Amino acid sequence: MPLRFSALIAIALLLGACSKITQDNFAQLKPGMPRVEVEQLLGKPEECAGALGMSSCTWGDKNRFISIQFAGDKVMMFSGKGLK
Repeated sequence: MPLRFSALIAIALLLGACSKITQDNFAQLKPGMPRVEVEQLLGKPEECAGALGMSSCTWGDKNRFISIQFAGDKVMMFSGKGLK
């Protein structure tokens, strides 16, 4: 049983280390950046909403996230919280 528990802890740590929601990736975001480049950097967003050519997308969760507002398919503004 202890071996199984240790393996689960190791897997959880590895998955957490693979997150794309990092300060380094946040620093690569630039206004005017195409959405396709953002998704190459961060992956698909967890949530998106918008209308009339404007959209707001979020990567991560309520404690650690990157939020980006797009005009058309270009980054207009972005913010982050809890980045490491």
